[in-house]
This record gives sequence, structure tokens and C-alpha cells, in this order.
Amino acid sequence: MLFRSLAQQVCQGVDIRHWPAHFPEEWQPGSVVIEAFACELPATARQNMAKSPTPPLWLNLEYLSAEPWIDECHGLPSLQQNGLNKFFFFPGFSPRSGGLLCERSLTAQRQQWQESPAPRQALLAGFGLPEQPPQTRYVSIFTYESAALPALLAHWRDGQDPICCLIPQGRALNSILPWLGVAELPVGTLWQQGSLTILILPMTDQEGYDRLLWSCDLNLVRGEDSFLRAQWAGRPFLWHIYPQADDAHLEKLTAFLRLYGHNLSPTCYNALISLCVSYDKGQAEEAVAAWKSLEQHARELQEHAQRWPGQALAGGDLASRLVQFSEKRLK
Repeated sequence: MLFRSLAQQVCQGVDIRHWPAHFPEEWQPGSVVIEAFACELPATARQNMAKSPTPPLWLNLEYLSAEPWIDECHGLPSLQQNGLNKFFFFPGFSPRSGGLLCERSLTAQRQQWQESPAPRQALLAGFGLPEQPPQTRYVSIFTYESAALPALLAHWRDGQDPICCLIPQGRALNSILPWLGVAELPVGTLWQQGSLTILILPMTDQEGYDRLLWSCDLNLVRGEDSFLRAQWAGRPFLWHIYPQADDAHLEKLTAFLRLYGHNLSPTCYNALISLCVSYDKGQAEEAVAAWKSLEQHARELQEHAQRWPGQALAGGDLASRLVQFSEKRLK
């Protein structure tokens, strides 16, 4: 909110400018124009692009999906009213897609963090978490509301193994408040019962969230960005995809899980799908049953999560593929 009044700011080398209601007529395009997430460019911008002595390469950066149809649509041109072609650029998980966002140094940073327990211990101590039993498993929870969440918490509370849930403030708390019988859970709240410990964390920046993901044994994530960051963490995760009408989101969820879990054992794969779908649908009993089944494959799932980032990035990250795509068409 603080930065809304700024006309321009630079963040990590990126020049960010305010998009006013009246787009400046003097604006001129660079060699590549990227229109992201169906935010249509202003008429002035489109006109100036068409008038340019060297018209730019115009890309429409779409939302991430694992559905197979994006491979057929990635890179296709669409002739616009101003006479220019706009090319569809689809992020995705296959070699034929636009790839996935991942900083060049991220994997090395994550591996260094996970090489010893010291970084995690320091992070948890900084949160104000008292020392936990050595065998404690840590779970981060950053999802939407789900009736399955209280059921999982109750199961973990009543189980034999200690589990510590680290929960940043967000919509997941709306499902936890009634279960705990409280009206609010301020940052720093520590709750413990049975084998379950819950600590409420403040919202953080991207770097802080990455470190949280790297430090946990399981990450429950939502949306698109945290979903991707959870994959780069090299840890098992549950994806709570944003709900859409007619359960259209479940097709996107299962499309990803087919790619992600194609080389898992059948029982592990089925349990993972069941857990994700039941969590998305808010099915409490089904989620607990799926968790019990998935627990039998904890080691397999962990080893798979460690291998996955290398497999997903084998064809290059999104930025690299974007540059290659642009250079090929600008020649």
C-alpha cells in the first residue's frame, strides 16, 4: 500500500513503473513487449507498437498449467487488430512448454541451507519456537480454507510422532480458529496439545518464505507461486489449488500430479492424489485416510521430491526459454 503513490521504483534491478489510467502517449516499446496474465495493453501502447519503425516482438505470458493442451498452443501467433502478431507463451512442465520460473542460484542456495540442521535451528529460534524433540517433523501450512485441515491437525495431535505446524497468517487460519475455539491467533501464538505444536508466523517476503519451505519436512501450499517455490524446496508438498467453478481446478491439479508422480509407486501415487483432492474438496475423513496411506511411503516421497527440481528444469528455466524464443524471432 505504501508504494501506490510512486510513479517508478527499482527492485533488484527491475524498473517498475506505475500504469496510470491515462497511459503516456510518449511511451515507446522496446524490442520485446510482454503482456502478462491477460492484462490487455492500453490502446496507446498498441498503437505505438504498430507505428514503431521496428515493431516489437509481442508476447502474451499465460498462467502456469500442466495440462497437455498448452504444448500445442505454446508459441502460436495471433494476429491483432493493429496488424501485429501476439505470440502465446505458456509456462509449463514439459520440454515443449515455456518452462518454469527459477532463479539461477536458487538450487545451490537451498542445498547449502539443507546440508546441516543449523540454519533451520536458527530460523526456528528466530520465530520464538521452543526447542522441539529431535524426531519432530515440521509442516508449513499456507493454504486456503479447508474442512480437511482441522481433521489432519486432530490426527497429528492424537498420533505418536511429534509434529510442529508453522502457519503464516492467512486464510488457513479461518479453518483453524473454530477447531481451537478461539476468535483470533495473533503472530507468535504457540499452542501445544498431545503430539501437535502450532506456531503462528508473520507474513514474510519471498526469501523468508523460501527458507521456511526449505526448513520443513512437508509444505502445504496454495495458488501458483508458493506451489512452484515448494517444488524448488525439494520437500514433499500438498497443493491446494485455487478453486474454480464446476471443479475446473481439479483437472489442473490432476494434470500436474500425473506429471509429478508418474514414476512413483502406484500406491504412493494414488495416496498423493487422494490427499490433494480430498484437501481441495474439504473432505475430512478422506484426507486423514489418504495421509495414513501416504505415511507408508514417506521415504519414497522424500527422495522423489529431492529429484524433481532437476527433472522439471532439465530443459531450461522460463527466463532462459523466453530469451531463446525471443532471439529466434528477432533475427
